[in-house]
Amino acid sequence: MQPRRSYVIAIAVIAVLAISVQLAEAQQKHHPPNYYVFNLGDPGGGSSAAAASINNIGWIAGSAFQAGNATEHAELWVGTAFDLGTLGGPNSAVAWPNKNTEGQLAGIAETADMNPLGEAWSCAQANFPTITNHVCLGFVWRDGVMSPLPPLPGGIDSYAAGINNHGQVAGWAESGIHDPTCNNAPPVSQFLQFEAVVWGPELGQLTQLSPLSPDPDSAATAINDKGQIVGISGLCSNAVGGASAQHAVLWEKNGTPINLGNFDGGVAWNTPTAINNRTQVVGFANLAHTANGDFNPVAFLWDREHGIQQLPPLGQDTNNWAWGINNHGHVVGQSLTSQRAFLYEDGLMTDLNSLIQPDSSLDLLLANDINDRDEIVGFALDNNTGAIVAFLAVPVDGENGGEARTAVRAGNKSPIIRPESVLRLMPAFARFAVSATGSR
Repeated sequence: MQPRRSYVIAIAVIAVLAISVQLAEAQQKHHPPNYYVFNLGDPGGGSSAAAASINNIGWIAGSAFQAGNATEHAELWVGTAFDLGTLGGPNSAVAWPNKNTEGQLAGIAETADMNPLGEAWSCAQANFPTITNHVCLGFVWRDGVMSPLPPLPGGIDSYAAGINNHGQVAGWAESGIHDPTCNNAPPVSQFLQFEAVVWGPELGQLTQLSPLSPDPDSAATAINDKGQIVGISGLCSNAVGGASAQHAVLWEKNGTPINLGNFDGGVAWNTPTAINNRTQVVGFANLAHTANGDFNPVAFLWDREHGIQQLPPLGQDTNNWAWGINNHGHVVGQSLTSQRAFLYEDGLMTDLNSLIQPDSSLDLLLANDINDRDEIVGFALDNNTGAIVAFLAVPVDGENGGEARTAVRAGNKSPIIRPESVLRLMPAFARFAVSATGSR
């Protein structure tokens, strides 16, 4: 009997060990990694910087305020920070995720010329510290050279958002058509119609994309390596969000627009921000029953199987928005009410601050992009200096370095009140979002 009993015990031990291994693997699968966060600083000499993009070879791009905080320049971090300059005007930025690993970046930059119609345009309203009324154009940067991307015939301004590995740049550009749905009132002063476009891949190639019928205007915000493009379709309005984004759209490679759906009936602020190579789309869309098209967003994830689905904000927050997705389907963004960067992975929404080392001086405010190594970039408040800084968060092994920070955050049931001095240092789109959602 003894050998049989030993055999049964051995089998039981092996079974318990197997279950333990399976449980550990399941826990590991459904829990996000821990992160070590690096402060990328404020390389422009001002008090604010933001990282908007990280590709799969670790190039980080974004922007940094210059001395005096009145202007900003596009920045590239590759070991150290490089100022990419402008097109002759005061401001430039890489403002959206760029997935190109062939040494190219897409962004926006002002020229020395003034806009003859006095238009504020999308660049200044969404990204720059002040409205200068300079002409702003999309650009492609390669090997130290910033090359302008032209508008459509008769247009003045353009805007480049994302670039894929084939050198195709997605964005939007004005035409020469005076659009009656534009908001002509200062300080917006928008007069010209704009349409979604793709520049390249050939030099000088410019392709216009049709808006969703019967909308008059559109803009492309991201492009994947399949040539699929996402963006917005709607009225001219302010050329930034609002009624310009009545519909979230996917353009297939043949240029056919598809309505991705919405929660508010197609009124305003329905904006895709990123698309991966699996045709998964993230962004933000206004919640149902939002009055007057006010800014009232919730993050979304769209795919062909499930359509558009809401990603819940953190804790008791009421609003959030998603900005980046990698090819594993991991999503990053910001929970707006409490101004916390989030990571959404395997159905779990997590405060990124709860995953980083507890002795960090940074409050991670917004996560803008994530690459296929799960490295995350965005901007943060440095509590030691009061400045807004760019950050890089790298996944690490070991125990949860954010346990102490989680305990602090757990009791935070109400919005964080940021001083006006901190709000002024945030990128323009983030300043607007914080104010519009009542997070102040």
